[in-house]
Amino acid sequence: MKTEELFQLFKTSELLELVALIFIVNLGITFIEILLDFFTSKVRRWKDTGANIVIFMMGQLLEKTAFGSIGLVCLLPFYLLVPWEIPMTWWTWLLGLLAADFTYYWMHRLEHEHRILWANHSVHHSSEDYNLTVGFRLSIIESAIEWVFLVPMILAGFNPFQAVLCLVFVAQYQHWIHTEKVRKLGWLDEVFNTPSVHRVHHGSNEKYLDKNYGGILILWDKLFGTFQREEEKVVYGLTKNIRTNNPIKINFIEYRHIWRDVCQCTNWKDRFKMIFGALTWRPEYFQQKEEERINLGNYKRCE
Repeated sequence: MKTEELFQLFKTSELLELVALIFIVNLGITFIEILLDFFTSKVRRWKDTGANIVIFMMGQLLEKTAFGSIGLVCLLPFYLLVPWEIPMTWWTWLLGLLAADFTYYWMHRLEHEHRILWANHSVHHSSEDYNLTVGFRLSIIESAIEWVFLVPMILAGFNPFQAVLCLVFVAQYQHWIHTEKVRKLGWLDEVFNTPSVHRVHHGSNEKYLDKNYGGILILWDKLFGTFQREEEKVVYGLTKNIRTNNPIKINFIEYRHIWRDVCQCTNWKDRFKMIFGALTWRPEYFQQKEEERINLGNYKRCE
């Protein structure tokens, strides 16, 4: 496929109308849930809801302007280098959705395992509520880097339009599962990512941490050992909650935490691991400094 034809698909494909329809449906059910909670006086952190809506609007603005073409432009060189191409037929769209769902699983898992990626993804997990507006609470800069995870699909032969759209469908599917209004769904919870399955993913309970990364199918979690059923009551939010409804702070507070820790590192190796390593990794001397601080505080209280 020529580059001009590829760019034209992003403008004229009828599938874009389907994306728009799903987007409108997601907006609609979110609005209905807000009205239900308001008129039934359901306990909800309304400032949190407001922050989610503002973050959503900020993200949409950036995607429509600064970040809108980044993914396509960055994937294009890989596409031009690959000498083979998978044709777009009904069955390759199904194959593409499966590949995108598998891609999403590993993208999502890596976002939980590496601190620089968690700095973006933690935005989505930082709400202590669980409702459909949380589905809109996404990092405003995350879309500028997520194209990286689509490179394997491009190298396999999918064109950027098909790869991007399949990942969009996987992401759009997940909006409806951010709710407590749909309880367990029996065997569906064993196959698909459902509200019950995803509530577990948003839990800060110890047994729920880093579980259920799947996008549409939960089979990947069963295959790679990260599946957990909803059993005890879910406590939403982070293990250390950020206590703010400021949309800017919500988006960048983890970067500030990373910078604080990097500044305390004594060598470049530790600085690199602090940024790109596991979420919980800290040099041994961090613990020593913390113990010294506690001991000093106890000493001063005794004076």
